Amino acid sequence: MHVLNDDVFIFDNVVHMYDNSDDNLEQPGSTVDRLWHLKIGAGSRRGSGSNQPPDDRPETAVGGLGDGYARRWAVQDFGNFLFSDSLTDMAMAQAVVLYDIYKDGFAPVQAQYEFAQAYPDKVLFCGGVDPMYPSDAGVLEEMTRQVEEMGAKSFKFYNGHIDEMSWRCDDRELAYPMYERALELGVRVVQFHKGFPISRAPLDTLTPLDIERAARDFPDLTFAIHHLALPYFEECVYIAARYPNVVLVLSGTMHLPFIAPWDFKTYLGRLLRDVGSDRLLWGSEAPLSGNPRPAIEWFWNMQIDEELQDRHGFPQITETDKRRVLGLNQARLFNVQVPDKSGASIKTQQAALIAEVSAPTAS
Repeated sequence: MHVLNDDVFIFDNVVHMYDNSDDNLEQPGSTVDRLWHLKIGAGSRRGSGSNQPPDDRPETAVGGLGDGYARRWAVQDFGNFLFSDSLTDMAMAQAVVLYDIYKDGFAPVQAQYEFAQAYPDKVLFCGGVDPMYPSDAGVLEEMTRQVEEMGAKSFKFYNGHIDEMSWRCDDRELAYPMYERALELGVRVVQFHKGFPISRAPLDTLTPLDIERAARDFPDLTFAIHHLALPYFEECVYIAARYPNVVLVLSGTMHLPFIAPWDFKTYLGRLLRDVGSDRLLWGSEAPLSGNPRPAIEWFWNMQIDEELQDRHGFPQITETDKRRVLGLNQARLFNVQVPDKSGASIKTQQAALIAEVSAPTAS
């Protein structure tokens, strides 16, 4: 096994300061959705032997489930959890505005902001709004507030809801004004929860097909599709292959190496073949699935099996691919220039990698 290099920059696209506490539940039925969220975490930690993440702890432990997870996370707890032993250098704290289930959202806007403020050199703040659940000022005004007062670098949207309040991401009257406001505010990356149902929202509200027209109509925006839109993987791949301003986030899939590694390699091989490693982003969903370190180390050491290459024409994954996915792509998207562990700037690393894959002798 190859040891993860000290100079690998890890920039996690998606972490959350969750509030799964009782007093944040919007309605009695919200307990059903919260239970599902807990089960997602439990499922992502399944495995045995060498596949079991080493930080598996009792349910009452910080980072665990049950009493240790069905609560409101505190800044210091999550900071220690994420940065003390996870290999993560930087992260983006993303709001989860499921207002149909949680009063302040699954991952409240204010909590993500406070986490970013506590770690200004390590965390970027990704805001969240929903046009069907506007604040008193309205959704566009709230976007402006989150950028101008809170420093939001991106926005995360959840358009599938349990109470018939779902909306389409290509709705010209509802969604397009939000994209226009994002551009006016200098935000160039908008992100979307697709597939991977985490509530009782109808599955057809989570398809990525409504991203296609939006990506076509807003070429100056980058549209990030999370979770590979599973179970809409085929649609996700075809959209990303057609539109260069679509990137794909591996969030929600990083439990697969511990329960279905062949499935993960198949997904990744297809993405490398048809989309390219320059448009794939690392995302752990921490702390939902435990310490990200085991998944990071597994990813760094993985290879695409020869059988998969022979059957499907998948390329072998390279160190260049892994560095891009683990952090350099995220740094490029958000114009982050921080020293890596060897002292070189991210921009310097990125330029070197581009030169490497562009050289005539490159594979």
